[in-house]
Amino acid sequence: MRAMLPNPADLAGKVRDQLLRHRAGLRTRVYETAALNSPAGPYEVVTVTANDGARLRAHIYGPADADTIVLVHGWTCSLEYWNPQINAFAGEYRVVAYDVRGHGESDRGSSSLTTDLLADDFQAVLEATLRPDERAVLVGHSLGGMTMQAWAGRHPEQVSRRAAAVLLNNTASADLIAETTVVPRFGPDFARRLPFAVGLLALSAPLALPAVRPVPWLLRRQIMSLAAVGDVAVFAHNIVRACPAAVRGKFGTLLSYLDVGRGALNLTVPTTVIAGEFDFMTPPVHSERIIEMLREAGSFDGYRILPTGHLGNVEAYEEFNAELARVAKAAFEIPAAVVGA
Repeated sequence: MRAMLPNPADLAGKVRDQLLRHRAGLRTRVYETAALNSPAGPYEVVTVTANDGARLRAHIYGPADADTIVLVHGWTCSLEYWNPQINAFAGEYRVVAYDVRGHGESDRGSSSLTTDLLADDFQAVLEATLRPDERAVLVGHSLGGMTMQAWAGRHPEQVSRRAAAVLLNNTASADLIAETTVVPRFGPDFARRLPFAVGLLALSAPLALPAVRPVPWLLRRQIMSLAAVGDVAVFAHNIVRACPAAVRGKFGTLLSYLDVGRGALNLTVPTTVIAGEFDFMTPPVHSERIIEMLREAGSFDGYRILPTGHLGNVEAYEEFNAELARVAKAAFEIPAAVVGA
């Protein structure tokens, strides 16, 4: 009697389920540093339906009747990336975090990947998680900050309706490859600008990030800073490893060509910018360009450069949280003034 061969579809399903469990395990590892662990308290899971039908995972933490902070993560991350902020603020505030499409447990969707699509996703999340006409403090890291600028450019009428204040950290508006120093440069010819083709290849390559040397060291050296050690470094590596390589590559291509224009001009509520002194991905020059637009709009509220790499809200979470606490207190104790109103 011949042995039964496994059904290819069943085998593929088992492999997929195993990968999903592995990625979820990476996102929810337990650390000695309590701030990095998944929040212990209850939370609400909200499935947000995007315009193309993609399902986006959102979590809501904290008191149901409290003022709201909305957190938008960056490239290759997930809502768990914000654990240091959720743990710090969910006792006093209602905290919303979601997985950008393709990341975490959100669908990739069927639409072509553009910043307009991400802006519309963000608008859908706001409508699904905020109370009618509620204003929230909006916080965006890296691609999350770019998404907010794209949202302000695409939905300018929503800024005064949905934002009490904005905090942009480690982000940019355009020219990522031209300014990045993530990819090492060799020789005097590379002193100024990285060739676009080289940068595109580096950002779009769908490579795995195993937990073997020298990958964790390279992540610290090129994305964080060598001062990031212990749980902080391991947490960041696990969050990034949990992102599928294909998603990393597809979004890397988007970042290579990304240009959200002058969307920051439409951020007409108090807006704070945080940069990293050792951020090779989005060096402070990007923050300075955004600040120029905010000054033009009359909405610039503050600028801090933390002694970190690209993951400022993880590498220096206490300093970052202190700045976010200032922003939230000012936004909710004093109603946001809309420029030109």
